[in-house]
Amino acid sequence: MAYEGELNSSDLVQRSDVDGVAKLTLNAPRSINALSEAMMAALSDTLDGIAEDRSVKAVILRSAGDHFCAGHNLKEMTERRSDPDGGFQYFQDLFAKCSAMMLRVVCLPQPVIAEVKGIATAAGCQLVASCDLAVVAEDARFATSGVNIGLFCSTPMVALSRNVPQKMAMEMLLLGDFLPAARVAQLGLVNRVVPRGELEESATEMARIIAKKSPVAIRTGKRAYYRQTEMALEQAYAYAGRVMAENMMARDTEAGIDAFTRKEPMPEWTGE
Repeated sequence: MAYEGELNSSDLVQRSDVDGVAKLTLNAPRSINALSEAMMAALSDTLDGIAEDRSVKAVILRSAGDHFCAGHNLKEMTERRSDPDGGFQYFQDLFAKCSAMMLRVVCLPQPVIAEVKGIATAAGCQLVASCDLAVVAEDARFATSGVNIGLFCSTPMVALSRNVPQKMAMEMLLLGDFLPAARVAQLGLVNRVVPRGELEESATEMARIIAKKSPVAIRTGKRAYYRQTEMALEQAYAYAGRVMAENMMARDTEAGIDAFTRKEPMPEWTGE
């Protein structure tokens, strides 16, 4: 097993495509798949490629080793304390790169499913919260634990607070405790909790179902969902109405509605 520093950037995120589903594996298990600069760059580049790949209908984000992701690489960050400014500019740039990577997940046309085992802490928890869906093993644990070492998880807070109720977000952020999979499922951070032996198949089955839908409907719906959540109610309805009217003009939609009204099988989706 190679150390992260011995891996090429292409090895840090391994991609495997089957039947329209792209499986991305974070591959730095010795660092608990920490979000180093190299890891974030590799994942960002991979997501950029998928965004332009019309053969990909859904994405699964998974991990090598026993755990999902431990967040930022603190050893790498600490080395920059020797910079003339104590690392301040570096830290600003690093967190900006991380935020841009998280936004890539949210803005990706294809839905992203987190397949989580072991721990997902700090920015690793943020990564799960940034995905559209999450299937997790029964032994998975989640935390925004930066507060325990004097670093409040401010950027993970952005994704977390958009997934769970306010009081629970604050509890996770202020206490820094690990929560079990069953508890975070109750809070709405993840969708399904399954035995570890069923984790891969459960996530894959969810992706397969999505991959069978019309790509134009999926990408239209994902984009609209995140945009409308930041709008006032009246504005959201006006926006969603325009989106549905535009969706109605798609070839896939016309063909799908026609097949449904005629009680015929759904057509071969073109993505147009």
